[in-house]
Amino acid sequence: MNAPAYQGIKDFILARIDAGEWGEGDQVPSENELAREFKVARMTVNRALRELTAEQVLTRVQGAGTFVARPKYESTLVAIRSISDEIVARGHRYRAEVLELGPLAADEALALEMGLRPHDTVFRSRVLHFENDEPVQLEERWVNPALAPDYAEQDFTQTTPNQYLVRVAPLQRVEYRIEALAPEGDTRAHLAMGEAEPCLVLHRRTWSRALVASVANLWHPGSRYRFTGHF
Repeated sequence: MNAPAYQGIKDFILARIDAGEWGEGDQVPSENELAREFKVARMTVNRALRELTAEQVLTRVQGAGTFVARPKYESTLVAIRSISDEIVARGHRYRAEVLELGPLAADEALALEMGLRPHDTVFRSRVLHFENDEPVQLEERWVNPALAPDYAEQDFTQTTPNQYLVRVAPLQRVEYRIEALAPEGDTRAHLAMGEAEPCLVLHRRTWSRALVASVANLWHPGSRYRFTGHF
């Protein structure tokens, strides 16, 4: 089944932005120009531009035209800040160990959460973050290759997954929840936790270019970590 014409126009605009041909503040072609190029009615172009504007990819200025928007994300209690920056800001030493990094096939639950098809390839990483040589966060992350095709080639001892993704897939929207959970598998050992100690787990899903960019579970020892925030 062929995609509707307006979706083709959206894909065309998103591809130009992703390729770096159009950057923040650049003007995109007018409705008339796009209608002529794609041989469609103006109302079809208008729908594509309206949807991209609603998704905060574009911004429309009355009488001036349509422009690539400044990347935005929804305000949350938890700032989207790299853990390395948090630790260094406290005057402490930061380091990381990469436990796992590579592709895998998404199961049905993960595919549904990421807006993909079951068995589509995603990247998975597990990174252990240390503060003054004490483990404070085990980060499990699943990443959409369409937005970060080189993710599995990065050295996450030198930059964090968060820092890399913010650079290549600017945040548009964020969704999260925080739970107290018993750690699974080898998580307790990696975080050097006692038998009865629970984890504070931040489950976070981020969007970029109207696609789910990543899903992450951030595991923290309950006795050594707390979340803070302000309005």
